This record gives sequence, structure tokens and C-alpha cells, in this order.
Amino acid sequence: MPPLYGSSRAGRLAGFAQFRLQRLTLGHIRFTGRALLTDKAYTIKRIRLEIEGIVQGVGFRPFIYRLAARHRLRGWVRNTGRGVLVESEGEPADLERFLAEITPEAPPLAVISALSCTELAPMGGAGFAILASDGGESRAMISPDCDVCPDCLAELFDPADRRYRYPFITCTNCGPRYSIITGTPYDRPFTTMAPFAMCPACRAEYDDPASRRFHAQPNACPVCGPRLRLTGAAEGEIAGDPLDEAVRLLREGGILAVKGVGGYHLAVDAGNEEGVRELRRRKQRDEKPFALMASNLAAIAGFAQVDDTEARLLSGTERPIVLLRKREGHAIAPSVAPANGYFGVMLPATPLHHLLLRDTFDALVMTSGNVTDEPIAFRDEEARNRLAGIADAFLCHDREIHTRVDDSVLRLFRGNPLFLRRSRGYVPRGILLPVAQKNVLAVGAELKAAVCLTRGDQAFLSQHIGDLQNAATLASLDESVAHLQRLLDVQPEMVAHDLHPDYMSTAYAGSITGLPVLAVQHHHAHLAACMAENGLEGETIGVIFDGTGYGTDGAIWGGEFLLGDYREFKRAGHFRYVPLPGGDTAVREPFRMAAAWLHRTYGAKLFSLPLPCLAEVGETERGILLRMLERGINSPPTSSCGRLFDAAAAILGVRSRISYEGQAAIELEALAEEGAPGAPFPFAITTEDGRLVLDFAPLFAAMTEELLAGVPVADLARRFHATIALAAVEVCERVRDASGVSRVALSGGVFQNKLLSEEMVELLAARGFDVCTHRLVPPNDGGLALGQAVIAGWSDV
Repeated sequence: MPPLYGSSRAGRLAGFAQFRLQRLTLGHIRFTGRALLTDKAYTIKRIRLEIEGIVQGVGFRPFIYRLAARHRLRGWVRNTGRGVLVESEGEPADLERFLAEITPEAPPLAVISALSCTELAPMGGAGFAILASDGGESRAMISPDCDVCPDCLAELFDPADRRYRYPFITCTNCGPRYSIITGTPYDRPFTTMAPFAMCPACRAEYDDPASRRFHAQPNACPVCGPRLRLTGAAEGEIAGDPLDEAVRLLREGGILAVKGVGGYHLAVDAGNEEGVRELRRRKQRDEKPFALMASNLAAIAGFAQVDDTEARLLSGTERPIVLLRKREGHAIAPSVAPANGYFGVMLPATPLHHLLLRDTFDALVMTSGNVTDEPIAFRDEEARNRLAGIADAFLCHDREIHTRVDDSVLRLFRGNPLFLRRSRGYVPRGILLPVAQKNVLAVGAELKAAVCLTRGDQAFLSQHIGDLQNAATLASLDESVAHLQRLLDVQPEMVAHDLHPDYMSTAYAGSITGLPVLAVQHHHAHLAACMAENGLEGETIGVIFDGTGYGTDGAIWGGEFLLGDYREFKRAGHFRYVPLPGGDTAVREPFRMAAAWLHRTYGAKLFSLPLPCLAEVGETERGILLRMLERGINSPPTSSCGRLFDAAAAILGVRSRISYEGQAAIELEALAEEGAPGAPFPFAITTEDGRLVLDFAPLFAAMTEELLAGVPVADLARRFHATIALAAVEVCERVRDASGVSRVALSGGVFQNKLLSEEMVELLAARGFDVCTHRLVPPNDGGLALGQAVIAGWSDV
């Protein structure tokens, strides 16, 4: 999913949909100086090319060297702080062919974002050289971490190859990048491979322009490179071959901490129910699904359904986790993903993963190496301290991880990938902005934190950092900011943060001295993020559905219909406020939201309803809950769509209490997918204080009556989703009637719900709306910093 496809946004988005690196054509090249190659007075020409994008650490210089040699050109190529600089000289026809072939033949991992060409006076000379890097201004784009290429994979399992079963095999077409780089330009001294001096054989490859390891900065072999080792949780190195012993431990049901590209994973045999349950107990993760890793697509097809697009996503160099529907009769342990219709699955992302899985397991649980709510462990000592009570052994090595990078997570939506988490494999690829703007640092919100730095007409989102609920995650945010600023050489001119005064990210923004600070309303940032990645300018209707966002009136928003652009917004409509009884406790206990909605229809008699979610509430707690609802005690008003889904899940008996964020809504969606379509439930739209108010009290009353009458719960869940979609579209029509705006952007964490999203997109399109959704950043708070950054960039602060 490359971010920049020439100068055309349409081309970039088309390239994204096709999962291909679309490169520049000659029509995108900017020429300066004399008209190139047209002056017949010269038989020899010399040109200078300045190339920007992901062109360092991907074999671009040797590619240029070989291309120049093919066309008998003289000159040189070097890395600079901005990208790659080339001077080449030769016959005009040869130079034309050289230029024409740069784009279609560039290395697999290269992404060209800009290319300018200037004609120079011929200088003569002989041969073509690769010169030492020139640091200068640091504007080079760094490649994300990438999977093992087919050539290296073949060598990895070739007994005759000197890198046979070597877990750190790599070349210019694959391997670690972002996670090991410490500075720019991308040369070995600025990576965590600096301590490993290359042996003569590796040095010969590194210096040979004909080798695919020419200037491959992580190049190494068993003689000179990093070394794998297996250690016990409370003891020294375990004797024997580390890989063989690690596989033996996993076969016996043990839990293994595995050092990956951007941090540690915790692995266990995915077919071992006892082992999976023990991992849950030790990791303090009650029910949230674990990710799986399988050796190949054939293995995945044994336990999950995979279509062609999902297969391409899984097999891409980014190696994301992809949500796949479970296959009936699979042999995966039930505790891997309980009460969930999907598995999160990935293919091996490193040579070590390939070695662990080849001819050993159908699948391994491969979950982030952390305790619940903590960031993934990535430093060796930190991992041993934090994971000692979870892992039975550690499969690690002596190549340092410089930057923590968790796994990316995707699902398919209408034939396109939808990010749930944007991280390894995609960071730090830039996102093209509608226009160039001031340099901004945006620090996101509280959950699913990621930061964003802008530079000109590009935005760079950090990897997924996590929920800012402890000092460790906040420290990770600070490290991510410093690392991005150093790599991109960006000095922000202002800082943007969420409007909520109590978020740790807000406090972090306030701690940055000497820069103006802008507070951005949460849902306005969601709207701006969706607009920015779609290249929109001008007024747009924003349908923003999420769980929690601090409103300008001090209430908790989350079911919002905005009308606005990057500079300002109007709250055109929202879900009717209901109490959030117990505040944050209601988020963990959905039965409270069920009570809040049912109280609007049944009053104090709500507990006479024979609903399991209410029956489990004791007499004392009933009294407290009623007083909260009647008097507004510890019950802030909320328009949250996320809490609406919680209420429905509780009423339908899906989930009264949750153990991880979004659990009730996820399980409600899974139930709804099994239901039959039917007539929508009633709802009401009124106008209050100039705003449209969408009231779902009639929905809950009707749904409860039908539930008690014996209507299947799956059918009710399906109709609930359809009703929310229909009601939202009808509000959009009224906003369009009043404003004349027919463009709609859908954003917020609720739009991770595939069923709701598809219903809404189809209805909106059928009624003549131009619908924009997320494809480059998550709809949840993981993409929020992009919106904050663009709003700040357009502001007059």
C-alpha cells in the first residue's frame, strides 16, 4: 500500500486498490534548465536527476548503476539527505532510454514521490560510479520493514547455501528497515547492524554492483552477523540448536517469547487448547482474540476462508494481520478467538518465523509480547523483565530493535483493505495531503495512539503506540515523536491535540514549550482525517460514529453529524443524549447502557422486564442505578454510537460485561451476520436548538417487545444494524436538503463494523450521495492525528 503514486492523487488511490507500486511515468518528471535532449548542437548530453521517495535501502543505487551500464552512460549516483542524486552522460538516445526505464524497472520496494531532471554541460570522464552518501538535509523517506523476498527464502532452505537456516538472511529487496534505522542517510553506520563487521564474503557482496546485496545495509551471514539464542525464563542459554529446542518447547505446550522485527511476540501452539488457556491466564487477557501465524496460504485455508484479495494482502511484503472468517470444522483451539466469527491471521514476517513454522505447526498463536494494556516489549532486558512471568523461554538474538513497531491489522471492506491498526510494514510511508501546509506535530487522543508529523504536502503517521493509560505507553509516544522528527528532519511549527483536557496526550502537548498549541475537537479531527486521505477540500457532511469524544458542550459525543471543512465545523445533528450511568464503568458494563435506554420507555419498571442482562443486577445495585438515571448522579450525558451498540448487545443477551474494548459490538455484529434481513425498527428525528436529534428510544422499545415475543435474536441484531444505517442516511438527507452538500465522509471506530458500513455506503450511494471512507488510515482513533494535523495546518494560529 504505497502512499505516493506520482503527483496524481487518483493514481495513488488506484494504486492502493490494486496493491501495486505505481511508479512515475515521464509525464510526471519535472524538467528544469534547457529543454532536455532537444538541442542538436550537442552529440553528448549530461543530466542531473533528483529523486525523492522510498529510494534508500531498497537497492536503488545499484539499480541505477546497472541501468546506466546497460545504456553505456558515464557519471555517478549517491544517496543524499533528500533521496538519490544522479548525474549521467551519454548519447541522447541512450539517455532517453535510461530515463524511460527508471519507472517500470525500479526495485520492488522503491516508491518514487518526486523526480526532477536538469540538463548540465557535458563533463566527460569514464565509467559510472556509486559515490559515498552525502548527508545534507534529511528529507529521504525510509522504507518500512518488509518480509523475506523469494530469493532469500529459497536460499534460507537450500542446504548448499552458506546462509542455510540463517534467521537474519536479507538483501536490498527485503528485510528490516524502519525498526533498525537510527538516522539518515540510510547507511549501515546509522542502523543497529553497525556493531557487526562484515566478513570478506559478505563485504564482497556488499561491494559488488551486480549482487542483490550490493549496499544491503543489514547484510550478514552466520560468520559475521547476529546470532540466535534460546534462554530460559529464569536461567541462562539453553543447550542445543535454538530453533530445534524452541520447536520442541512449543510442541510440549510451552509459551515462547519470540523476538520479531519490531518487538517480541508470545507464541504457543494454536491447536493446543490447554496451552492457549494458560497464555490467556498469564497474559491477563480474558477473551480478546489472539492473532495467528501460519506458514503459507494453504495452511490458512485449512482453518479460515480466504479470497483472492485477502490472499494478496496476506502475501504482501507488509505482512499484516488480516481478519478472515472462520472455516467450519477447523482444528484451532476454541480459546484463540472465542465468541468471534473471525480469526486474525498473518503469514511469516521474518526468516525466523519461516524457520519456526516450516513443517512444524498448522498455526501458532503469535500475539504481542506484553501484559494487557502495556506496549509491546522490544528491548531485550525489558522483555525479560516484563514477560518473565508469561514466557517459558525466550528465542532472541543480539541485533537491537531501535524502534518498537507492532503488527498492522486489516480487514476487507467492499473489496478494499480497511485498517484497524496501521503499523509494521506501512510506517513510515507518507500520505499525500490536498495542499502543502505548515509543519505540524499532532499527538492523537487517548486510545489507539499514533502521532503525525506533516512536511509540506505529506503527512507521516507513526506506528501504533497503544492506549495512553500508563507511563510506559506515554514514554513510547515520546520516543516515537523524537524518532520521526529525527528521520524526517522536521521541526514542527505548532502542536495539535485532542480537546479533552484530561488526556495524557493533551498534557504531553502542553509540555512542549516554544510552540503554539491547538486543541482540536475529536470528531472534527475524524472528519478531517477522512477528508485528507481522500484529497477533499470544501464542505463535507461528516457521519462520525465512535465511543467517546469530548464535545464542545462538555458532554460525551459519539453519534455525530457534522457539516464542515478543515477550518471549522457545525454540529448539524446527533444522537439523543442519554445518561452514561457510572461514567467509565458503563463502558465496561453494557447492561448499564441497556438500563439507560430502557429507562426512557419503562421508567423505574425497567427491572420488571424479563431480560437476562437486568436479572443479574442485584437489588442494591438496581436502586443505585435508578437514582443515577433519575437524578443524573455520576451519569454524564452521551450521544455515543458505541454505547448504543453496547445497549443493544446487552438487551439481546450477547454481552452484559466486557473484558476488552469493543467486545459487545464485535460479538453483536457476529450475531447479526447470522440473522435474516427484516423491517427496520422505528426511530424519531426531531429538531432542537437548530440541530437534528436522532432518537432510538422507539427502536429499543420495539426490539425488546419482539425479543420477549420470541423473535430470533440474530434477526433482531441484523435489523438493529439496518435501522442505524437507515436512520443515519435519513439525517444525511435532511442535512443535504438544508445545506446543498451531498458529499459524506464516514469516520470513527464504529465504522470498523463491516455490516453497518456496507449498509450505510449502499444506502447513501443509492440516494445520490458521494461517499468517502477510510483506506489509508484507520477509521478509529489510530487515524485521528492525521485529522488534527491537517486542521492545525489550515488554522491561523
